[in-house]
Amino acid sequence: MTTLNRPGAPDGHVCGIDAAMEVIGGKWKVLILWALHEHPYRRFGELRRLLPGVTEKVLASHLRELEADGVVHRVSYDEVPPRVEYSLTADGMRLNDALQPLAAWGRERPTTRLVRGRP
Repeated sequence: MTTLNRPGAPDGHVCGIDAAMEVIGGKWKVLILWALHEHPYRRFGELRRLLPGVTEKVLASHLRELEADGVVHRVSYDEVPPRVEYSLTADGMRLNDALQPLAAWGRERPTTRLVRGRP
């Protein structure tokens, strides 16, 4: 997920949140980061089971993007059958730490949702 040519910003980012959202944007990326935090060094199939509803295609795509962004580390072992494990990098752990207040906010929020313009 690349953000290009945002007006008013030479590097394409308006602020730090904009840069962070470029990395975590997408329905499943934050959940992948959470899963790897709770269950480090997971194989693809294990991650898929930890995230019910994610398709193989989306999980593979998001893992590639997170790896390219430097928050997920992928290790491929030279074994038969092939084995690949995913884990968080130091940057990925820092990102998860930064997301903790957002998670706390979500846990503390009332379960009833407000409809726009109505209580």
